[in-house]
Amino acid sequence: MTDAPENDSLFEAPPMGEQERMVEAILFATADPVTVTELIGRMPHGSDPAEALAHLRKRYEGRGVNVIKIGDAWAMRTAADLGFLMQKETVETRKLSRAAIETLAIVAYHQPVTRAEIEEIRGVSVSRGTIDQLIELEWIRFGRRRMTPGRPVTFVVTQGFLDHFGLENARDLPGLKELRSAGLLENRPPPGALSDPDEVVEDDTDQVDMFEDE
Repeated sequence: MTDAPENDSLFEAPPMGEQERMVEAILFATADPVTVTELIGRMPHGSDPAEALAHLRKRYEGRGVNVIKIGDAWAMRTAADLGFLMQKETVETRKLSRAAIETLAIVAYHQPVTRAEIEEIRGVSVSRGTIDQLIELEWIRFGRRRMTPGRPVTFVVTQGFLDHFGLENARDLPGLKELRSAGLLENRPPPGALSDPDEVVEDDTDQVDMFEDE
């Protein structure tokens, strides 16, 4: 009887072309971004979804749909320059207060950040409703508690936030100059410089349509 070669395996991985098709099918059918670990769990033993993703991403370059990385996960999304074609069918405007927009921007640029730090940066108080609204939208979440007196909770942006704005990670955010030019941040006077003490109370009535839920 002839011995089988040492390298033979009863669980030989599919050819890379077939693995690429599998990854494509999973990403196409899944609304939420999928991590490489999740792909490994779904694909046949011995598969290399990371390599398959690299091939798939290259194949979709310049197409109407792109394979993009969002945080530590991957997804298929409409090419950024063609998003206007989907606007009528998919865009639902959500009104965010100026306070919510500023709070979201501060969390994105300073994460992990505590509520007290947000208030220090904004120069005004942050209402519970503002934080709750951003958590409900799944754009921010609770981070680790600070190892300081009181162990205050911190806030960080979510993968959903990155996905909504087409960012791979928070480092891809635009500069503060661009945010101010877009009206997402205001130049506020420092705390104590306001002439009317009532102005330090957060105003959630100033509704802005800067953010849209796709």
